[in-house]
Amino acid sequence: MNKQSDRKVMLKEAGILFCITLIAGLLLGFVFELTKEPRQLQQEKAVQEACIAVFPKAKEQGIELTFEQLDAVPSESLQSELAEMHVEPGAVYKAYTKTDNSFYGVVVEATSTEGYGGDIVLYVGVGEDGTVNGVSILELNETAGLGMEAPNVLVPQFVGKKVDSFVYTKTGAKPDSNEVDAITSATITTKAVTEAVNGGLRIASELLEGGAFNE
Repeated sequence: MNKQSDRKVMLKEAGILFCITLIAGLLLGFVFELTKEPRQLQQEKAVQEACIAVFPKAKEQGIELTFEQLDAVPSESLQSELAEMHVEPGAVYKAYTKTDNSFYGVVVEATSTEGYGGDIVLYVGVGEDGTVNGVSILELNETAGLGMEAPNVLVPQFVGKKVDSFVYTKTGAKPDSNEVDAITSATITTKAVTEAVNGGLRIASELLEGGAFNE
């Protein structure tokens, strides 16, 4: 009798637990679907702001830009190169002026998987002449006061330079060079950001050299 009673109690408790789990799962699914559109709109807004941020001179000059996402895939050789750099290519956007639809530059999303606190996602804006116009970091989970200073310390050092690639240094960057001063005690973050920028620059250069934006 005791065994039968214990079995009934166990089955009852299992049934209750199943019902609770089912209801919780349904509620989570409902909440996910309910917030899906707002989250998507927020993400689109963040991307739009990042694209605008990588062309600061356009904003200063009152030039309004429009961005068109392209179906661009790096060549196999470049994909191998990016893999060695631990950089994953992302979306690519063509930037053009809203007034006359003239080509202004290209925006490339690049993700470094070698950040100290996880992936580092950034956007690189490259002008039609190959100059890095700006960099905007979208995702950064580094150490506070160290790696988290990347937007303030590293990003400005890439802007306005026309180089094939960047290298970081701990001994002071030479003026008008491709060198970037590393963040003190945050070499891993510095390397990851630099490589992500290099990856975005390489993708942009390949597209520009290949005539992808020729009218």
